[in-house]
Amino acid sequence: MEMPTPENAIASNRQAWNDSARHHKDTAEWQTLRNAVIHAGFSCLDQTLTAVLNEVGVQGRDVVQLGCNNGRESLSLFALGTRHVVGVDQSSAFLEQARELASRSPHAAEFIEADIHHLPRELHDRFDVALVTIGVLGWMPDIAEFFRHAAQTLKPGGALVVYETHPFLEMFDPESADPYALATSYFRREPFVQNEPIVYEGKVEQQVASSYWFVHPLCSIFSGAIAAGLDIRHFKEYPHSNREQVYDRYEGQEAQLPLCFTWVAVKR
Repeated sequence: MEMPTPENAIASNRQAWNDSARHHKDTAEWQTLRNAVIHAGFSCLDQTLTAVLNEVGVQGRDVVQLGCNNGRESLSLFALGTRHVVGVDQSSAFLEQARELASRSPHAAEFIEADIHHLPRELHDRFDVALVTIGVLGWMPDIAEFFRHAAQTLKPGGALVVYETHPFLEMFDPESADPYALATSYFRREPFVQNEPIVYEGKVEQQVASSYWFVHPLCSIFSGAIAAGLDIRHFKEYPHSNREQVYDRYEGQEAQLPLCFTWVAVKR
């Protein structure tokens, strides 16, 4: 397979997410979310991420979420006492959803359309905490370059908090005939390519722009962050899945895989 340039992969992913946005609104979950965000204490963050953010300390602080999607997690940060929240995403269609949710929320989150690789200078050296959650790192063609730009958003001493699916899971295909057989290498370099809308459950039979999902082993994540001037302060792996429901089959095994992780790095 011919590898796309990083620029082409990023542009195609942006179009794929914009093409997919309407499918995310056409669900019962969207209506539930619209009704939930009107409450001041709204939060969709699970116990694992909530505990890490409380330990890092976000109360009274300024937080940026990189790859905020429809803004539900950005709005959830106010329940932890965050002073100001900025959500950043390159998908204009998902940011429309984020602003719709924000218009119903009692909290004043700000949402900015930008590619992480071309962040406006107004976001540089501004935040106490930068948050990256499930399903962001895999869209980045160059993980070291991603961390370099993510670190630019932080004040010295600011913390980058990551809650992500574990790269070990990329070796398995939960929908194959044998979901426990190794399907691809942990050190796979070529991206997974999808030409259907990006949805969290099931599939939509429709042709859209190609999306490119890149596998980043832990060694690349750690070395990329260190090169970006970030000091690792926390890393923990968990046996629960935080991605699509189809991956729940890997929980509760006698020989348990690591399914997700939390990670905190501080800007020097």
